[in-house]
Amino acid sequence: MAPLIFLLVGTAAALAAGRAGVRALRPWPVAVRCGLALMFTATGLAHFVGMREELVAMVPPALPAPELLVALTGVLELVGAAALLWPRTAPWSAAGLAAMLVAMFPANVYKAVTEAGLPWDDRLVPRTLLQAVFLAAVLSVVVHHVRTRRAAGPDAAPSAGPSADAAPR
Repeated sequence: MAPLIFLLVGTAAALAAGRAGVRALRPWPVAVRCGLALMFTATGLAHFVGMREELVAMVPPALPAPELLVALTGVLELVGAAALLWPRTAPWSAAGLAAMLVAMFPANVYKAVTEAGLPWDDRLVPRTLLQAVFLAAVLSVVVHHVRTRRAAGPDAAPSAGPSADAAPR
């Protein structure tokens, strides 16, 4: 549940800052990227401190080197979080994080079906719904980028500035 809170609070804070005058944070896709960056920073750090043992235990036994896999996914989450904040790398980062969410989903299933007495939010249905929310958020970044590029036309030069994320008003 904590990752969802980070996503929502980070997005809301960026939207509020945008409305308060921070022009670069005004477009909703930028705010979503900020929320996702906060969420993936928190979850990436959890791969190294706080929840490491629990995450290692989630790795299905069919996969080799659970400690290495947890460290690798933690690094990828941290790199992905940073890349979400740069407009040029954000869509690529979001696509990679979407693929990683899908690839890591079996660990969620494994935990939900093998551990007894889990809190309600660690059970399969809530975990699946949360993963769907996270996947929708990262895919919204990719879809927005694709739509913006199509709307700009084939002759438009790529923009590195925040205006590349601006939604039509």
